[in-house]
Amino acid sequence: MTRKLNWGLLSTARINRALIKPLNASPRTCLLAVASRSQSSADAYAREWKIPRAYGSYEALLADPEIDVIYNSLPNHLHAEWTIRALRAGKHVLCEKPLALTLAEMDAMIATSKETGKRLMEAFMYRHHPQSLKVKEMVDGGILGKLQFIRGSFTYNLEREGDIRLKKETGGGSLWDVGCYSISYARYVIGTEPIEVFGWQVTGAGGADDSFVGQMRFPNDIHMQFDSGFKSASRSHIEIVGTHGTLNIPNPFKPNRKDMVELQRGDKIEVIKIKGQELYLGEVDDMCDAILLGKAPRVSLADSRANVSALLALLESARLGKPIAV
Repeated sequence: MTRKLNWGLLSTARINRALIKPLNASPRTCLLAVASRSQSSADAYAREWKIPRAYGSYEALLADPEIDVIYNSLPNHLHAEWTIRALRAGKHVLCEKPLALTLAEMDAMIATSKETGKRLMEAFMYRHHPQSLKVKEMVDGGILGKLQFIRGSFTYNLEREGDIRLKKETGGGSLWDVGCYSISYARYVIGTEPIEVFGWQVTGAGGADDSFVGQMRFPNDIHMQFDSGFKSASRSHIEIVGTHGTLNIPNPFKPNRKDMVELQRGDKIEVIKIKGQELYLGEVDDMCDAILLGKAPRVSLADSRANVSALLALLESARLGKPIAV
């Protein structure tokens, strides 16, 4: 099918900016509308980004019969409610991570997608980038030998007082915001789900974790350690260790058009350059393939549910101070 899919932005969140360029560049998409909680805000945003239609409520966007796909970039605690409402309105949905904050929400979203026949995908953009696909290919190909250990980090300084990411009641916390990337990456590379997790957290004034440190145990004696945080220097890294080598990925979650990974075997370090692409283009193309061609999305709903399950287990472990079976 060659027809264009009309997209609508559900909110004027900052993350929208990352998606606007690929939506305008893709021959299969048209960015048709944006919605905000006020008409003036929607109008100003539409003028700034040259979007044809502006709606002063989320309901009005969902009522537009010409919109095919909704990009849900609302705060975490609103993902489930508005994704379900969009699916029931006959729209496909690309929803920002985390897809849900509870397994009950997750199951309701999966059920609604099945009932309506509309596609739903979590927006883990790194999963579609050539670098991530190459890393997976290398690990699966046995270049590291038997997989043993993964270490991940994703931290930055969040200095804006009152930021919604600092509030527990809105799904805030570094684990939901950036720790989820390390968890997703490890599960993707290993290809199985964790058996047991253990977590520690330092909470801030808003009740959410300012920093989180965790461990995960997978089948076949594979282990993973990670940290995430809002109060540390900017760091982003994945290390994958096997019996015959180590793979270092300096920029795993936001790879560029030109990036590289380092393969170390003994004293020899090989720099592997990977031709990339615009970071968010892959998830747009994957969504189009799923809708127009009937292809299975790279990030399945079962995959998203498993990631949420691991994150919830880590939070429960930090609360109780003991390991939790997943």
